[in-house]
Amino acid sequence: MSDVGISSIAGYLPRLRLSKKTVTQANAWLAPNLAGKGKGTRTMANWDEDSVTMSVEAIRRILGRDDDRSHVDTLFFASTTMPFADRLNSGIIRAALTLEEETQCIDITSTLKSGTSALIQALDKVKSGKSSHSIVSAADKRKARAASPQELNFGDGSVAISVATENLIAKYINSSSLSIDFIDHFRQPGEEFDYNWEERWIRDEGYLKIVPKAINDLFRKSQIDGSSIDHFILPSVFPKLDQKIAKKCGIDPDKVVNNMGLSVGDTGSAHSLLMLASVLEKAKPGEKILVCSFGGGSDVLLFETTENITNFKPEQTIENLIESGTEENNYMKYLTFNDLIKWERGMRGEQDRKTALTTLYRHNDAIMGLIGGKCSKTGTIQYPASPISVSPNSPDLNTQEPYKFAEKRAKILSWSADYLSFSINPPNHYGVVDFEEGGRIMIDFTDVEKGEIDSGMEVKMVFRVKIVDELRGFTRYFWKAIPV
Repeated sequence: MSDVGISSIAGYLPRLRLSKKTVTQANAWLAPNLAGKGKGTRTMANWDEDSVTMSVEAIRRILGRDDDRSHVDTLFFASTTMPFADRLNSGIIRAALTLEEETQCIDITSTLKSGTSALIQALDKVKSGKSSHSIVSAADKRKARAASPQELNFGDGSVAISVATENLIAKYINSSSLSIDFIDHFRQPGEEFDYNWEERWIRDEGYLKIVPKAINDLFRKSQIDGSSIDHFILPSVFPKLDQKIAKKCGIDPDKVVNNMGLSVGDTGSAHSLLMLASVLEKAKPGEKILVCSFGGGSDVLLFETTENITNFKPEQTIENLIESGTEENNYMKYLTFNDLIKWERGMRGEQDRKTALTTLYRHNDAIMGLIGGKCSKTGTIQYPASPISVSPNSPDLNTQEPYKFAEKRAKILSWSADYLSFSINPPNHYGVVDFEEGGRIMIDFTDVEKGEIDSGMEVKMVFRVKIVDELRGFTRYFWKAIPV
């Protein structure tokens, strides 16, 4: 039987890094007890990012710019903050990535170990021969009440993993799972925030008893002990708890992987796998990696790196992502982006944002996948596609073939920074971009501040929230451009 494991892995972190000191200072009058948590930063998603858009970006980094993605037959999406409670969220991701319609899409949610659970299912599916190439993505963008510890502990981010039987960088050895109804926090339908229980109880009765039990079960099944582990991964907001559990299981505490708490925060269901990505970017062949998660029990997975790890060069490492972030010291921007305050949007913000679902379905490839047309007779590229080609002096009928714009680079032809139209992050940047092989689109710009863009600047496409219909609770997605 062929080995199964990870053939590629990539993370995505939003551009902004919220200064924790800014948060604690703003809330010092109300919650002076949080002062000790004011060190470092946490990732902060833009207003037009959510768990779906972040997952799309992470998966794009392992699929590359190749138009042919037919080799992917299964997509797992794990998150505790899915935009839709009743819509196939992984189906949105599939459409954005232009994966085949036959791709099986599966949502896994309701626990912080959903990321590792999705990975176990993908590994088992490929191992059994029911899938030849599965993609696992995990992402979270969790809300927290102002002046709460969670506001400082949480972070936004995503990770994507390619599971296959060929070109493995890490071979899957074994796993162990416990499903235990230990309630450290919960969130009912319709609630924005988690209700959290007492920290000492979570630490002593939860982590310290459940996680070691799952680890020791894996050791027994795999006939190894803690001394053989080279990297120990366990997300936790409790200081040195990961080292305590490592020592309890016979693992050298020096093998504990940095949880990025002072730079990223805890990205929820994605965090174990995000830490795994950071390890694989620097690992050497033959190293054993133990990946643990906690939530509704515990998952534990064991991997061993292969010789291929020496050739593993991700487009952007986790370290690069952390270093390239922009520190955000405006606490009000964080509150506004996460809809945590009521603010005056003005009359221009009073518009009906109802989405025509029929139009979305009929033009799904163009809207979700940014697919236009290329004239088979003249080679003229256009967006959107139409029955009539826009080729000069040759307006031929029905000559267009599908053309994917999303992975094509472009340059800004013209732009505007508009304070008159409604925007959650004014000014509203938009303009016209010309693509490298042809084609032109008027599009929004995102992840930019005033004065950061200009004509001639190179941009790339990103999948983002276009607008939210708050009356009906529908999120509309489209593509935007960001400078590169």
